[in-house]
Amino acid sequence: MRVRLRDEPFGTSAKVRRWMASRRALVIGIAGQDGSLLAELLLEQGYEVFGVVRQPASTQFANLTAIRDELELSQADVLDELSLVDVLTASRPDEVYNLAAPSFVPMSWKQPVLTAEFAAVGCTALLEAIRRVDPGIRFYQASSSEIFGEPREVPQHEDTPLAPVTPYGVAKAYAHFITRSYRRRYGLHASSGILYNHESPRRPLDFVTRKISHAAAAISLGLESEVSLGDLDARRDWGFAGDYVRAMWLMLQQPEPDDYVIASGESHSVRDLVVSAFSRVGLDWEEHVRIDESLVRGKAELYDLVGDPAKARERLGWSATVEFEELVNLLVDADLERLRAELEPTGVVAE
Repeated sequence: MRVRLRDEPFGTSAKVRRWMASRRALVIGIAGQDGSLLAELLLEQGYEVFGVVRQPASTQFANLTAIRDELELSQADVLDELSLVDVLTASRPDEVYNLAAPSFVPMSWKQPVLTAEFAAVGCTALLEAIRRVDPGIRFYQASSSEIFGEPREVPQHEDTPLAPVTPYGVAKAYAHFITRSYRRRYGLHASSGILYNHESPRRPLDFVTRKISHAAAAISLGLESEVSLGDLDARRDWGFAGDYVRAMWLMLQQPEPDDYVIASGESHSVRDLVVSAFSRVGLDWEEHVRIDESLVRGKAELYDLVGDPAKARERLGWSATVEFEELVNLLVDADLERLRAELEPTGVVAE
């Protein structure tokens, strides 16, 4: 799946195309969902794209298969400032996108120190490396709605006080603040995107969206019979990851850096997601969903996270283009296609 822009903010003149072709971008965490979608967008905009990965650069990264020959990958330790200085010096980017951090929130309770290191210390090391190598580099920090934790207002906007409750949210809050500090202290063009939940078929199955879409697809094909879920009343502001990486790019095209909430502005429950996914394959979800109390996040569960994207709409010209129902259909259809492709050689595809 390639991401294509719906509009061209800079026009299509020959002069603009030459300017875009001269741009170089470095994506930290390029092999993940957001990193790979962003890399595709940047390539379509004519950038030279460089990526930092944790594994050897020769690894076969599934999300990068379609564009691997168009990228230059480097293995680097985001906790090692000197390692980052070497990458920046070699790639000489105009823009750096920091997407490197564990993103599965429940895991942050099992690995709080690792989460803090990558999300908080890693961001600081990267900002310091940029300051040393070239303060003119434009920097994007992947912030998160989890920094609002138990929000004092609904919906949340850029000035909503931070109140994180998970190790992931706390670490992201630190990174959010340190990005703002470097912007004010050193004059860096450093922006943070406070992104709400954004999904695509590239999400790992650990995430509830993919867990549900995969289950609906697998059950409809006779491969599974049920799926275990936690709190069906938990609510989220869900959007399409392809829309959200476009917002990242737009932030770094602005004359001045700033922070932006990127969200759909709508709240949906896990139950809504389940109903839509099973409806897509013509099944009654109540016959296949089992509630497992051990999967309920309890006090760490966040109910009122819904963003107000007004600032992004007004200043960036950004808005979500994929609505909730369309997103769920996209996820289910992708899982159906993948599972059918896996089954075809065996001849076990259900009618």
